[in-house]
Amino acid sequence: MSNFDAILVPGGGVREEGRLPSWVERRFDRAIERFDGEYIIALSAGTTHRPPPIDTNGFPLLESTAAARYLIEAGIPKKSILTETCSYDTIGNAFFSRIIHVEPALLRRLLVITSDFHLPRSRLVFEWIYGLEPRPIDYILQFEGVADPSMDPAVLSERRRKEQTSVERLSAIMRQILTMERLHRWIFTEHDAYSAGMPGFTGSLAAQGLRSSY
Repeated sequence: MSNFDAILVPGGGVREEGRLPSWVERRFDRAIERFDGEYIIALSAGTTHRPPPIDTNGFPLLESTAAARYLIEAGIPKKSILTETCSYDTIGNAFFSRIIHVEPALLRRLLVITSDFHLPRSRLVFEWIYGLEPRPIDYILQFEGVADPSMDPAVLSERRRKEQTSVERLSAIMRQILTMERLHRWIFTEHDAYSAGMPGFTGSLAAQGLRSSY
């Protein structure tokens, strides 16, 4: 019997023809190693930090659907794969995974797998959002990081600095948001990626070097 009800893998980028960057492949490779019949939930539509690649029919390639294809090609049964195609950042990964999949499916024991450079922020965000009231399920979250040896060292260093800045900024937001109702209101009225009338994607494009880590 599996130790988990689901393995959650945050988004980390997608490239032309639906290819996953090496660090994202490593996240899913670890999920494949850990797979024991539970759901693997691939998270993210994309990112605000770079435009999405487009398929041959002109449609955007979504991160989680590209990840689902990767899992299927690795032999994971389709019935064990869930996708989340609404989020564009780590906060969205946690929020939408909870309300779209985890709560309706009554999933309790969760393993979050992400890159080492992304792990501190992921842990902070997921523990915050899954701890907000009301909590119909007493969630148990575990986290696992994977190394990123294929990422350019200069880009990795820049990304780590950006992650630390994001953690510091997030701490102030967390102190103000203690319920799911308040989080919902903040996401859809104040968050740049999800609220009407905000800068949205154009306002958050990353610099060229950093953009390659998304």
